[in-house]
Amino acid sequence: MSIARYWHSATLLPDGRVLIAGGDVPSPQTTGTNTAEIYDPATGSFNVTAPTMSGHICQQSVLLNNGQVLLVGGADGNNEVGDHSPELYNPATGTFSSAGSLPVAYASNTCQGVAATLLASGKVLLVWEESYAQIYDPATQTFTATGVPNPFGYGDGLPSSTLLMDGSVLVAGGYWDGGIFNTAYTFDEASGVFTATADMSTGHVDDTAALLPDGSVLVAGSCSAGLYPIPDSDLYDPASRMFSRAFNMVMPRCWQTATLLNGGQVLITGGFTGTPYPSTSTAELYYPNTLIPAPVLYTEGAPNQGAALHAGTSRLVTAADPALPGEAIEIYGAGLSEGAVIPPQVSIGGRASQVLFFGDAPSYSGLNQVNVVVPSGITPGGAVPVVLYYLGRPSNAVTIGVSQ
Repeated sequence: MSIARYWHSATLLPDGRVLIAGGDVPSPQTTGTNTAEIYDPATGSFNVTAPTMSGHICQQSVLLNNGQVLLVGGADGNNEVGDHSPELYNPATGTFSSAGSLPVAYASNTCQGVAATLLASGKVLLVWEESYAQIYDPATQTFTATGVPNPFGYGDGLPSSTLLMDGSVLVAGGYWDGGIFNTAYTFDEASGVFTATADMSTGHVDDTAALLPDGSVLVAGSCSAGLYPIPDSDLYDPASRMFSRAFNMVMPRCWQTATLLNGGQVLITGGFTGTPYPSTSTAELYYPNTLIPAPVLYTEGAPNQGAALHAGTSRLVTAADPALPGEAIEIYGAGLSEGAVIPPQVSIGGRASQVLFFGDAPSYSGLNQVNVVVPSGITPGGAVPVVLYYLGRPSNAVTIGVSQ
């Protein structure tokens, strides 16, 4: 990278590049850096982009449905002062701008500021340390207070926050005043209410929570009091609203990462394994009972030609019959979860597309249809790439024709 950094954020952009922003840098500088850079997997290179408006350490980064990235929470590194300047990164312009103003100056230590979750509506749920919660609306760039997730607060360790298939959010675990919570809540956006659900088998904090393609949630690892990691894992079943013990991890760890892979496994990497602050280079795989692969986009006719129609017609979107920016098209494939309200994200020519409809194609069970608006600003051509992202996993890439 252009500089050494840690406690930064890394966000996959719609065009496949990665935004790396903020973080702490080696001494003698003790404040968060405002530098940012872009990793391009096509060239294997890092390129500096515009700086953030203020320094950030341990912020949350959320890819919004409009293709922009929200940076919020964390600290500025100066005596662990909470960051009160949420920002938006626009990949089209390569610049940061204000994301609005937080109505309350929340206290925040270096890495326990806020848990952020993209909701099915495209808004963002923010759960703060001191038992505050807000909804961020990208359309109006406003923060609105919502229900209280936990009357005790999460001053010493945030819970995990996971969007479920029905659009509710599972908020589980956390830490306060020497105790680790085994309690969990579900949040309903329509009512703004957090409702207690069943307890976990053990307390979890500084853990990972991964939504699995079958709708269950794997909660793995924890840092117990005194920073002693544990390997314990729990599995949440949204149908019964109950937790059950899952297999323990191979190694006790906390502060690890968990990534749902295209094959359906969960990759657990790194983490903290015990005092005095040793980290591990080990990794392990969690295998659910059923492996559900990532969605696929279908092709039709010419090699890699996407099965995409001009909306309401039987005409393929091809180089000879291209789509126009602003036009609605129908894209066909398979692999979306039946009955789920979590929308896929679709990238056309590296730009995020507005999703108008997703689900089974009328009269064709198992055939998924996603209606999107072709974005403006993309490079026209006869083989513009289209990729669908669902539960964080990319589909295969197909191509369509797009004219100016």
